[in-house]
Amino acid sequence: MDGGFGVMAVGGATTAARERLLTVTELAAELGVTPRAIRFYEDKGLIDPARVGATRVYTPRERARMLLILRGKRLGFSLAEIREFLDLYAVDPRHLEQKRALLAGVRKRIGELEDMRVSLDSTLVELRAIEAQVAAEIGS
Repeated sequence: MDGGFGVMAVGGATTAARERLLTVTELAAELGVTPRAIRFYEDKGLIDPARVGATRVYTPRERARMLLILRGKRLGFSLAEIREFLDLYAVDPRHLEQKRALLAGVRKRIGELEDMRVSLDSTLVELRAIEAQVAAEIGS
C-alpha cells in the first residue's frame, strides 16, 4: 500500500507474515501496539476486521491501514485527517486524490510545526535569560 504517509513496507515483517490473517494479539505484537489500541481504531471505524466465528482476523488490507493510521498519528495528524486519507485511498485506484490530500496535510502540518518551533525558541530564550539572572543573583 503506497501513497498514504509514504508507507511502503515495514521492516521485520516477512512477506508471508504480511499476507496471512492475523489475530488482534498477533497484529498488535507485530505493530508494537496493544490490542486495545487496535480495537480503538476499529471502534472509530478506521479498520474493519473480518470475523471467523467470534474472533477478529486482520487481513493484509487492515494491517496496511493500521500502518497508515500509526504513521499518521506519529506525524501529528488527527483521526479525522487520517480517515480522509484512508477514505480517498478506497475510492481512487490511482491514489491521486489521496496524494493531493496528503500533500496538503503534510504542508499544513509542516507549517504548524514550524510555528511551534518559533514559539519554543522564543520560550527557550526567555527561560535562559531568567536562568542566567537567577543564577547570577544567587551566585550559582
